[in-house]
Amino acid sequence: MISLLQLQLRTDHRRSYVKQMRKQGHIPAVLYGKTMNSQSVFVDAAEFLKQLRATGGIGLLDAKMNDNHIRIIARDMQKHPIRHDIIHIDFLAVDAKTEIDVHVPIHLVGEAAGVKDGGVLQQAMHQLSIRALPSNIPPSIDVDITNLQVGDVITVSHIQTNGAYEINHDPTEVIASILPPKQEEEIHSGEEQEPGRPESEEGRETTP
Repeated sequence: MISLLQLQLRTDHRRSYVKQMRKQGHIPAVLYGKTMNSQSVFVDAAEFLKQLRATGGIGLLDAKMNDNHIRIIARDMQKHPIRHDIIHIDFLAVDAKTEIDVHVPIHLVGEAAGVKDGGVLQQAMHQLSIRALPSNIPPSIDVDITNLQVGDVITVSHIQTNGAYEINHDPTEVIASILPPKQEEEIHSGEEQEPGRPESEEGRETTP
């Protein structure tokens, strides 16, 4: 079982202090929610990334601050433009009875029949925006592509939610499709001599 993510209250807002905490492996963050004031906190970078991976990258986490157990979601994560490590996080404290909007990864399951026939699988959508209660948010949404033939498409309308969540997309948006096999260009070997007189007529007999 994964332990609760520890949120450390930040009272020193000097840039030098924040820089020092980053060097020690902590990420500055802000925590806010419907029933609480915004608070500045720190979170251990390694522990945060570990738990984020464990939840499928959605960011819905169990955390602890001041001996209080809260559920939070990483609403926004800022990354360094060069190193690409996380330098700041916006945490939203969620209410178990309030629906929230989140992005859930889409996983294509199976090998499409059209791919076996030479078609090319194209995945146009990798995440799905949904609205759900925190307890109903799936770690991922699996889409079975086994029966897809060349020319077939799967759209948002094909996803069965079973009433657990609402999808924030147009039903006609394409998730995946099977493109026809690429036609290879015909390659002709050898050169064809152009019709007409030869470039050089040297050596030919001519009639005066």
